[in-house]
Amino acid sequence: MIQAVNVSLQFGGQVLFQDVNLKFTKGNCYGIIGANGAGKSTFLRILSGELDANKGEIALDKRARISVLTQNQNAYDAQTVIDTVLSGHTKLAQIQAEMDALYAKGDAFSDADGIKVSELQEEFAELGGWEADSQAASLLNSLGIPESDFYIIMGEYDTKKKVKVLLARALFGNPDVLILDEPTNNLDIKTVMWLEDFLLDFENTVIIVSHNRHFLNKVCTHICDIDYKKINMFLGNYDFWYETSQLILRQKKDANKKAETRAKELKEFIQRFSANAARSKQATSRKKELEKLTIEDIRPSTRRYPYVDFKPEREAGRDILTVDGLTKKGLFKDVSFTLNKDDKIAFLSDNTRVITTLFNILMGEEKADSGTFKWGATITASYLPEDNSKYFKGVNLSIADWLKQFSPKDQTESFIRGWLGRMLFSGEEADKKASVLSGGEKVRCMLAKMMLTGANALVMDEPTNHLDLESITALNKGMTNFKGNILFTTHDHEIINTVANRIIIINDTKEFDKEITYNDYLETIRKKK
Repeated sequence: MIQAVNVSLQFGGQVLFQDVNLKFTKGNCYGIIGANGAGKSTFLRILSGELDANKGEIALDKRARISVLTQNQNAYDAQTVIDTVLSGHTKLAQIQAEMDALYAKGDAFSDADGIKVSELQEEFAELGGWEADSQAASLLNSLGIPESDFYIIMGEYDTKKKVKVLLARALFGNPDVLILDEPTNNLDIKTVMWLEDFLLDFENTVIIVSHNRHFLNKVCTHICDIDYKKINMFLGNYDFWYETSQLILRQKKDANKKAETRAKELKEFIQRFSANAARSKQATSRKKELEKLTIEDIRPSTRRYPYVDFKPEREAGRDILTVDGLTKKGLFKDVSFTLNKDDKIAFLSDNTRVITTLFNILMGEEKADSGTFKWGATITASYLPEDNSKYFKGVNLSIADWLKQFSPKDQTESFIRGWLGRMLFSGEEADKKASVLSGGEKVRCMLAKMMLTGANALVMDEPTNHLDLESITALNKGMTNFKGNILFTTHDHEIINTVANRIIIINDTKEFDKEITYNDYLETIRKKK
């Protein structure tokens, strides 16, 4: 168990959170959520002991071991792959180093050294040291790292594989408290699925920060929301927290609704949701706890959600898009497909450059080496590229003036500021220079630009990059409700599963093309394992 007792933190005059009292117990998985800048990762650093709070303390059982997934990929560049994993159990690594130093004495090895080695070996055995190499190897193999890679120096190792090694390091040795900051970043879907299964079976305490809603829904038993300068803990996964918060918010806006009616509505919602409680081994107790919740147990979030609503100005005709034999040397060859009316296609690839290049070709920003494509006569397409820097680089315009460029029909101040307000740029924020916006703010501006076009076909390359959970949720709804075609690629599981009716996989060539939900597609992968 790990506990935050009266923890407060502020930087200068900014209070992130104050008087936080939370208890994280064995067998549960806690998702930490909050707006960008709320202090999610900072709170993890306080829990791990890397950062001291201004007030309060972190209480941890004396013999408990904390393991943290580091985001610094270069921290272990001097070590081999296998040694990096083994170093995840600090105490075990220290004992091993002490024994190695004593053995290295050679002829100078004394009787006292022998006694010390004996003591160290006993402690080493208690910590599972003799099985450590095989456990580390098993973890690496499970993550797709072959034995032939075990003795490669991390500084010379492939970046994508490094992420898996660091994950194995965090998971190694059955830590009592496992702290994971964005654990699914840069992981392929098979590894994410493996990690989900690992955490579902993990019997100790897990604390996670993640923008991956599907992942939070899959593994979390509790949500800790940083809001109101507090951190409040709620039972259930992310979807349960979000839907309940939205329900109560709607109820509070309806001042005429009687308290009994509000309570009944909430109770019915909780009962429906608790029937789907995840994590089967705890489902029964979780269901009972959920059913005991009352309207006072949950406060609506103060966070704001942008309004994303793509409305095509004209309906698409029968001919949408035909692609025939597109080839780009070094990336893909002979890619062909036809976009049908109402298709929303998720494009997947092991190499992100493949889909980016394909989309650039379809939008006229790159040329194919061979092959053709043709958009239908009634189609207007709008593009959200992964790299939007060219739209903002060197631009000395306010956000309002920047957006006017893409609004040919109405450039009045009230109209433009109304659109910016939808995307959470209100009041003086609309006067900020477009060139100094954050990554998330730029994406929200690009989404406003797309909505103004009234296009009936959308092409989106990693649209969730830089967005917070609120913006991702709003984008998901906008894509789902759009009455037109979408070609997109994203790492967001929930968006793929709820938006796409068809999946196309392209690596060297097109490998898969089928009308299927993402979850059904992943189930076929699980069955092959």
